[in-house]
Amino acid sequence: MEPPAVAAALLDEARATDERRLLVIAGERTACRRTASEVLETLPIEPSETTLVGPVPFLACEHLETRRSADLLGRTRTAVVYDAHDACVPNVLGRVTGAVDGGGLLVLLAPPLDAWPDRGDRFDEGLAVPPFTVEDVGSRFRSRLVGTLRAHRGVAIVNVDTGGVECDGLTDGHPRAPCGVVRPPEDHRFPAAAYEACLTADQAAAVEAFESLSEDDRAVVVESDRGRGKSSAAGIAAGALALDGVSVVVTAPAPRNADEVFARARRLLSNLGALAGEGDRELVAEAGGSVRFVPPTGAVDAEPDVLIVDEAAALPVSLLTGYLSVPRVAFATTIHGYEGAGRGFSVRFRGHLDQADHELREVRLDTPIRYAPGDPVEVWSFHALALDARSAVEGVVCGAALENVRYERLDPERLMRDERLLSEAFGLLVSAHYRTEPNDLARLLDAPNLSVRALTHEGHVVSVALLAREGGLDADRRERLFEGERIRGHMIPDLLTSQLRDPDAGAPSGLRVVRIATHHALRSRGLGSRLLDRIQDEFGGDVDWFGTGFGATPELLSFWDGNGYRSVHLSTTRNDASGEHSVVLLRPTSEAGAELCERHGAWFADRIEGMLTDALREVHPDVIRGVLRAVEGARPLVLDDRGRRLVESAAEGFATLEVDPGPFRRLALTHLVDPTDGPISAREERVLVSRVLQARDWDEVADREGYVSRRMCMRAFGETVGRLLELYDTEAVSAAGEGRR
Repeated sequence: MEPPAVAAALLDEARATDERRLLVIAGERTACRRTASEVLETLPIEPSETTLVGPVPFLACEHLETRRSADLLGRTRTAVVYDAHDACVPNVLGRVTGAVDGGGLLVLLAPPLDAWPDRGDRFDEGLAVPPFTVEDVGSRFRSRLVGTLRAHRGVAIVNVDTGGVECDGLTDGHPRAPCGVVRPPEDHRFPAAAYEACLTADQAAAVEAFESLSEDDRAVVVESDRGRGKSSAAGIAAGALALDGVSVVVTAPAPRNADEVFARARRLLSNLGALAGEGDRELVAEAGGSVRFVPPTGAVDAEPDVLIVDEAAALPVSLLTGYLSVPRVAFATTIHGYEGAGRGFSVRFRGHLDQADHELREVRLDTPIRYAPGDPVEVWSFHALALDARSAVEGVVCGAALENVRYERLDPERLMRDERLLSEAFGLLVSAHYRTEPNDLARLLDAPNLSVRALTHEGHVVSVALLAREGGLDADRRERLFEGERIRGHMIPDLLTSQLRDPDAGAPSGLRVVRIATHHALRSRGLGSRLLDRIQDEFGGDVDWFGTGFGATPELLSFWDGNGYRSVHLSTTRNDASGEHSVVLLRPTSEAGAELCERHGAWFADRIEGMLTDALREVHPDVIRGVLRAVEGARPLVLDDRGRRLVESAAEGFATLEVDPGPFRRLALTHLVDPTDGPISAREERVLVSRVLQARDWDEVADREGYVSRRMCMRAFGETVGRLLELYDTEAVSAAGEGRR
């Protein structure tokens, strides 16, 4: 059977079953492209319904360079062709798969499958962290990918070099069962037509949840895997709200991502004869309501009555948090995000959402709409990219304790042999971190600088850590790094050298804890700390330091501080993915590591006072408390006679803080870096941070900390200052001594 005939049979079956099919065209690049052109020319698919993703636009259809594959988010295509000869990027593979509609075809162009795993490509170059080269990068991800292609239903494989058909991909599937009639709920606010437009009961439940946005202080979260109709539900709801005169703003990572929202809103308004006008990504209803697209950074400034955020998982947490200032807001998000940083929503943003004043409605859509349940391409993609990776079920790990867990090395070859072990380890990383993405599966299996260690209980993973070798750079590379050249895979040496201007920071060798996660049912039992201890036992003699970097939260800072890691840096800007300021901490294991840690700890202590009234002024006081507590080494409190009199006057009720805040800052930093056991509460420490170190207004501080008035807050502050002077029992010293500080 010739490739066009194979493709035609696949497409016929896909349309008959409302499923998708995957055609793999394997062989040398030129032959693959020629065959793909022949296939697309013979299939009854319009070029306007087709997208090619790859380096060269060799088809007469829409073309996206590989780096722009995210433009497919929120869109559906009848056919997508991914040319993976130059680079097989897991994130891209997920995105192109997610864009194919039911009854459609995904075409993957690949080198000969038997040879593909051992053919390095441009994606491998990103895994070749110095001193390793591309030759050191593994081939396990591609080997596993080829295995899944050959094992799964609905995948046809054509070898264009030999002309053979390895598999026709036909499944003899049955037509999709019709969906039941969807009826409006009782006492519905939206018109019946909104519910009649729904294709599943799941989708109708989502539309009903949007009805709550008719009132202020309401939030809606709609979660689903791809193809479940969450964007369509958002569009139906947006149209229904506009019918009531509501101004609806829709935002998404890119305008294209909101196409389905606008299509469904337009259809509802048109069917009801209520579409009064239409502009560039704007719909106007006869009642005066509207639906319009605004880019993510301008959504709040548009002052909408209702804000709908589609593809929320692909947006930075800092933006998502800002959207909570809108009284009526909805988030539609993908659970298994092909876009990569999708876990930011569920791991980091949900905490902000839970603390907001909004009354929350949550809906999860499970029934597929864009393709039939059990779609073989979805089953394949979830397996191939480990999108279905799950930590062990609670019942098999609930008995885990410090005395019965085992420390193990999870080397890539072992993970390749044991799918359950791979799923449990990778699933833990996915569930506990905001950045885990399909690309990380390839890194886990193939990156030569990474290693995995875990604690297991009766063979199941209960805590896991991903580790990266860093540092140990030669003098020439350190010099080039200092002069501005970037280096992959050495995050901490790069930061300390290029940003903090330490030319010798890259010489000591280190091990960075890239990620660490403990099973949700076993947290607060000391397992994470035990894993770190065992890692130190294994590697402590081989490296000079252990390090880590993460979006700072009070809970995480407390964990790392308790495990002996010391603060050396706090970023002045928020991380786009986590929405938090990133902190870097070190734990020395040798004399060289101790010198590095002490040097940067001292520099950090010197500079943070000025940063707190400027770039770090808006950071939550509890984060600052946690960062300062983890700074290495306390400095003695040094006050001259005048400074001591100013502090004593404040303790007696005089407003001397505004006259000269310097002595107060030194007193606050002395305590916060090395708190002395005594009667200073967390609330009082937050006042020290926000008023003294961040120079926030008394009224703001009083309101934030729950004091009944500005006066009461100032009085409590004076009492705190008095107790601190007693705790540190500081004697006045000379002005010269202060100058030496």
